[in-house]
Amino acid sequence: MGDVAKECRRLIEAKCRERGWTVLELAMQPDHVHLFIRGWPTDAAADIVKECKALTSHQLRKRYPQLRRLPSLWTRSYFASTAANVSADTIQRYIEAQRGV
Repeated sequence: MGDVAKECRRLIEAKCRERGWTVLELAMQPDHVHLFIRGWPTDAAADIVKECKALTSHQLRKRYPQLRRLPSLWTRSYFASTAANVSADTIQRYIEAQRGV
């Protein structure tokens, strides 16, 4: 994992700790991130994604000037779902498989 990915991971984990969210799984890919967290029922998934994207975009572009050349660090799109009908273990195994573990 490169320096940018390590810093992105650190920033996401710090944001989640700050907000009281628990990172259950986090897999960094060259072109996307899989993030499985336990958040508060009052926090919308869209807000969680927005906060993580905003923080990482700002901080990574500040620290790594080469990222400023990109039109954007993140796309507007994302997929979010609740884990109500799927066990946490199933989701964690899926993310681990995406990471190549």
